[in-house]
Amino acid sequence: GAADPAQTKGADGQGGRADDMAATAMEAMPTTERQGALGGEQTGVILIERLEGNGTGITAADVKKLKEKGYHTVESCIHAPKKELEAVKGLSENKVEKILEAAYKFVGIGFQTATELYKQRQDLIYVTTGCKELDDIMQGGIETGSITEMYGEFRTGKTQLCHTLAVTCQLPLEQGGGEGKCLYIDTEGTFRPQRLVEIAQRFNMDPQSVLDNVNYARAFNSDHQMQLLLHAAAMMAESRYALLIVDSATALYRTDYSGRGELSARQVHLAKFLRMLSRLASEYGVACVITNQVVACVDGGLFGPASKPIGGNIIAHASTTRLSFRKGRGENRVVKIADSPCLPEAEATFSIQGHGVDSAQD
Repeated sequence: GAADPAQTKGADGQGGRADDMAATAMEAMPTTERQGALGGEQTGVILIERLEGNGTGITAADVKKLKEKGYHTVESCIHAPKKELEAVKGLSENKVEKILEAAYKFVGIGFQTATELYKQRQDLIYVTTGCKELDDIMQGGIETGSITEMYGEFRTGKTQLCHTLAVTCQLPLEQGGGEGKCLYIDTEGTFRPQRLVEIAQRFNMDPQSVLDNVNYARAFNSDHQMQLLLHAAAMMAESRYALLIVDSATALYRTDYSGRGELSARQVHLAKFLRMLSRLASEYGVACVITNQVVACVDGGLFGPASKPIGGNIIAHASTTRLSFRKGRGENRVVKIADSPCLPEAEATFSIQGHGVDSAQD
């Protein structure tokens, strides 16, 4: 989890008492322990059991209540707004104060220099897409620790790229993989395990172990989709995951909420879902890949784009990198970087083969 900001040293102690305490506590803790507190070695997070006892006034029952609501790590408590923690059944305002106070001792939440951050980002893991041209425009592949959104019409290769990533994320680091498992949340019923077997053979991997390392869930409505993220958090706290795929993040929202009247309710629910996703990405350092559908621009006139991604500004702001997909000639597909904080706008062509996503064909 190189992308995990919670694994850095505490603040320089200029942010008041909490930061001072956080800094000293973090400095005092050896690095190995800080990353692998209580069996979190593979995941690089501090598990919430660490808050129990030691005069903090936090009991095993409190920890259990937090875990039931999807808070499995110390970082997740810090990332959550206070009112969300207070909404957990059986936790008083006073208890939430104690939990946060104890959590701040483990995780530095102050400022850090850009130099430190620069060093961390040098070690960032990228997951290869299987197509060299596409990796090149993305400076190595899909970035871990952030959300990458892929949108385009049907048959533009979004789901095929997801299948390829589900295999490549298990490759060793030197081969462009993430050395972790994959979680696949499917809302459209388009996941096909036999595709993974074909792709695994291309990378000389054992198909059986590839399938064992992919955990799949089918979401049936938008609330269920949200619930699955809570399960995902529990699984990530237990073993090392490199990738979380949601294909597609918006399909169920289109049908669960209809018309203008329910638009704001839909967007709020979608925003909460994406907020939880970005929390998982930064907390566990996994790459989150979501696919998005498009809607035709009927009033666009002759000059505007023929279609645009749905979910509006909410999904546009939530995703770190946006990739736009369109059909090319034959089996070829064209990907364009539509939005990214550090990548220039560029296009790459890939093709869809039996063995997954590969370089373009002439």
